[in-house]
Amino acid sequence: MTIMHNEFGKIISLHEAVQLIDDGCSLMVGGFGGIGSPPSLIAAILNKEVKNITLICNDTGFPNIGVGRLVSRERVKKAIVSHIGSNPFAGKLMHEGKLEVEFSPQGVLIERIRAGGVGLGGILVDIGVDNEWVAKGKQVIEVDGMSYLLELPLTADVSLVYAKKSDPFGNLVYDKSARNTNPYVAMAGQITIAEVEEIVPLGELNPEEIITPGIFIDYIVQSEGVNWKWAWE
Repeated sequence: MTIMHNEFGKIISLHEAVQLIDDGCSLMVGGFGGIGSPPSLIAAILNKEVKNITLICNDTGFPNIGVGRLVSRERVKKAIVSHIGSNPFAGKLMHEGKLEVEFSPQGVLIERIRAGGVGLGGILVDIGVDNEWVAKGKQVIEVDGMSYLLELPLTADVSLVYAKKSDPFGNLVYDKSARNTNPYVAMAGQITIAEVEEIVPLGELNPEEIITPGIFIDYIVQSEGVNWKWAWE
C-alpha cells in the first residue's frame, strides 16, 4: 500500500501495530461471531505469539474465524464475553481449567464497555439480582426501593476494531451489520487500532456516515482482507 495522506501520523503498518500488543495485555475486540472482527490484526497477534491475553469481546468467535483463532490456539487466559457457544474449543478449555470465562448478558456486556468508554463508574442492572450465582461478588445497590447489581465498566490496554473506510484522522464508516460492537469497543481502549478496508483522503467521507469520530482512534492499518464474510452460512 502506498500511503499518501498521513498528516496525523496515525497510519501504520501491521508490523508496527502488533508491537503495541504484548503478553498479558487486556485486549478488547469488535465483532459478532467473527463478523466485524479485524482479521489481519488477529493474524499478526498469532504470528507474534502473544499469549496470556485477557480478551473482551461479544463472544469467542468460531474456531478459525475472528477472536476464535486466539482462543483455539490457547493464547487467551481469560475471556469476558456474552457467550462461547460457537467455538467448541472455548468450552473445552474452560472445562479443563485452561480458560477463565466471565459471562455477561449481551446487553449488559455492551453497556459495561460503553460505560468504560465514556468514563462512567458502572451501571445498575436488575438482571440476576435474585440469583446467588450471578450476584456473587457484586455490590447490591438500592434505588427507590428497587435492588440492582452494580456492574463495573470495562476498558482494555488495546482495543481493535474493523471498519469499511477511514480517513487519515481515523473517522470511521462501517459496513452494515459489521458495525455491531465496534463503535463501543473503539471508545474503551487505552490505545485503539482500526483495521480498515479502505483509507480515503481527508474530507472524502460523508459526515452523516461517520459513526466513530477519529478522536477515539490512535492508529489505522490497511486490512489484508476478511475471512468472515460468509461465517454464518
